[in-house]
Amino acid sequence: MTTAGTPPTPGNGPLSGVRVVELAGIGPGPFAAMLLADLGADVVRVDRPGGTDLAVPPAQDVTNRNKRSVVVDLKAPDGPARVLDLAERADILVEGYRPGVAERLGIGPADCHARNPRLVYGRMTGWGQDGPLAHRAGHDIAYIALTGTLGMIGRPDEPPAVPANLLGDYAGGSLYLVVGVLAALHHARATGTGQVVDAAIVDGTAHLSTMIHGMLAAGGWQDRRAANLLDGGCPYYGTYETADGRYMAVGALEGKFYTEFLHLLGLDDLASARKDWTRWGELRDRIAAAFKSRTRDEWTAVFEGTDACVAPVLSLREAPAHPHLAARGTFTDHGGITQPAPAPRFSATPTAIRSGPARPGADTAAVARDWGTPAHPADGPGGPGGREDPDDLVTDGG
Repeated sequence: MTTAGTPPTPGNGPLSGVRVVELAGIGPGPFAAMLLADLGADVVRVDRPGGTDLAVPPAQDVTNRNKRSVVVDLKAPDGPARVLDLAERADILVEGYRPGVAERLGIGPADCHARNPRLVYGRMTGWGQDGPLAHRAGHDIAYIALTGTLGMIGRPDEPPAVPANLLGDYAGGSLYLVVGVLAALHHARATGTGQVVDAAIVDGTAHLSTMIHGMLAAGGWQDRRAANLLDGGCPYYGTYETADGRYMAVGALEGKFYTEFLHLLGLDDLASARKDWTRWGELRDRIAAAFKSRTRDEWTAVFEGTDACVAPVLSLREAPAHPHLAARGTFTDHGGITQPAPAPRFSATPTAIRSGPARPGADTAAVARDWGTPAHPADGPGGPGGREDPDDLVTDGG
């Protein structure tokens, strides 16, 4: 195991030297492990025989970039012992099983801490480790529905809009797990004592809405969709269709930005409507009509170089080519796949995509050599036969 004060390897990120075991799942667990890997950690993914449901092909699953993989049949006689061998040498372990499954398999926190008291044991679920729903299956949309955040999104006369799985799985789940395990790692290095991090998507997503709850308590937020400053209710904070069926995004909240925005639209006569809620319907209609008069690219040229806080709404394939994102290298190409580059950025310990998606079982020998665990040459790429019980092992966090 690494120790506090071990200098990072130059060019490999600030977590160089940190060892992470990821027990394969789907959704937020793999993304959290990818983020740790992007930051330089040596992440060993323990894949299951037969793979996981809902997975993209291994060659394109970029959430497995910068990782290495071994295949372990956790229901084989030696399966749990092999995971414990890794846990003994790790700083962090990440799992996304339903509550009680890891314990039943013999790789729960108590089992791991008996071998490695300093281990940070990160648990990624949707509902959490306890509570009435803890053992129920679920996905992002159900978790954010119960927290009140899904109900905030969309038009008032339509069903709530589904924000892909970004709000729950990745913002409320993965990012909170990463913050939690890194905080616990800091504590473990200071005290020699590991702990369990219970990262529930319902908890993290609720936490994301902290400011909104404060505004609600103060009377500055209405508990309904599209009636507020930041949820599309405000006519100068939202999206508008253009002549070619595309969209522009508007965020001209402050007075000086609003004034410039109206001027470029040719709507200077509406300057006094900014804080007059009784005129917001008129304001929205006039803005919508103006945007419909030109194409998205024409409006992009109009607002280029201004502080009107207006941007074109780009597609996933368009975004990497935007001049600003291209100049910053926000997206990169690795192995023929255009993908987001590691974030955030570090001045002294820069990050990079060091390797493409890990292939299941491809790194068994290398991991055994580097981590000092017993080698299992029979478990090469693809691993042993058989398949785990999806009711036990598939994460309920996706």
